[in-house]
Amino acid sequence: MELRKEIEPDFDTAEKCYAEVLKLILEYTKYCEKHGDKDHAEYLKLENTLHEITGKDISKFNLWEWWDEEGAEVLAFKISLPDPKIIDQLTKEELTEIVNRKKIFVIKDEDDESLKAQFHYHIEYYFTDFLALNFKTYTHKFFQRQQDRKGEYFEHSPDEVVEKLWNNGNYK
Repeated sequence: MELRKEIEPDFDTAEKCYAEVLKLILEYTKYCEKHGDKDHAEYLKLENTLHEITGKDISKFNLWEWWDEEGAEVLAFKISLPDPKIIDQLTKEELTEIVNRKKIFVIKDEDDESLKAQFHYHIEYYFTDFLALNFKTYTHKFFQRQQDRKGEYFEHSPDEVVEKLWNNGNYK
């Protein structure tokens, strides 16, 4: 199912600034390797420049030690992709599609070289942020394996997650 444009991740905007964001992150890393950044002046410059390019709060990203996480490319993608928005009148069908995209693993087309295909496996975080923004009692536990009172493990099905979000008055 296709989602409304305001719900879908904005890959067009991400595509426009991704190369520049990646370049700035890598340049900052090279600078730090040569000169250090004890007073964090260069870090603050990078943070401000990335904010100017994307309009995002860059403080939630680890620009210092990205190599300990998913790499510079994934970091640049996450910074480049606009944040999700609060959506009025989200339909249950749209919520179902979002939950399915988070829960059901889809193999990407290996011939597709677009930014969307390149970071196909990293888009899940966008929908995590979307659900947290749009549903009051969203919790990541809806998408994790859990243990019941008897010690048995279970995982909520996509339909169960939709029902938990939709029927409990969680929609903002």
